[in-house]
Amino acid sequence: MPANALSQDDIHRYREDGAACLRSVIPMEWIERLRSAVDADMASPGPMRRINTPQGGEGLFFVDFQLWQRHEACRDFVFESPAAELAAQLMDSREVVYYHDHLLVKEPHTPERTPWHHDQPYYPVDGRQIVSFWLPLDPVPRESAVEFVRGSHRWGRWFRPQFFRQGGVDMQVEDTRLEAMPDIEAERSQHEFLSWDMEPGDLIAFHALTVHGAPGNRSSALRRRAWATRWCGEDARYAARAGQISPPLEGHGLRPGDALACEMFPRVLPR
Repeated sequence: MPANALSQDDIHRYREDGAACLRSVIPMEWIERLRSAVDADMASPGPMRRINTPQGGEGLFFVDFQLWQRHEACRDFVFESPAAELAAQLMDSREVVYYHDHLLVKEPHTPERTPWHHDQPYYPVDGRQIVSFWLPLDPVPRESAVEFVRGSHRWGRWFRPQFFRQGGVDMQVEDTRLEAMPDIEAERSQHEFLSWDMEPGDLIAFHALTVHGAPGNRSSALRRRAWATRWCGEDARYAARAGQISPPLEGHGLRPGDALACEMFPRVLPR
């Protein structure tokens, strides 16, 4: 089996369930480098940094984007780590384009949860070949981990984005595909949920239409640093979206229908 090859079971679970936990696929030397980059970013964040903890609240829910543009370890991860090869296998794509990254840090005693949502309505990207990798840099017990609604990427439904400021205000758009997110908590008996205890080196791969959310970090000691990266395949095309997108990446020069590969969204495979 070639280096970095996934099992057919891993690939099947991703495609059928919409999310799969891939065990020990990222070597620890990458984890150590990324931990240092994340702490450096928190000390000197980028222009899209957000604090999702109310003033005077407990803990800290820290969010930032595009670390690959500012931190050497993150850029090297994009081009040199096993991640792009893993994305190619999961998407069954000969081409892999790097779309963006998203840092989510929940320090101990942070009650803020990540609301139920799925990602693609936030993105100006159409296509089925869009995979996210949620990479924890600390041990994550299941009670603090992301939860995924199994098979929700195959529902054929697009839900209206919420922006994760305090209050979670709905985005107002004129896209007829978009509907309100159901009350997943009230519907828990109707769905099957996926979540995992995770160690550094594990990652979760999930489809851009898989519904997911996450609790706060109620631990008294464990940090929950996670770096999410987004990867696109051959069928991904730039798309116009009504209203706000996230992250608000501009200056790429793309028009609706264009393939994504450009300076802002670099082609990583073939190398």
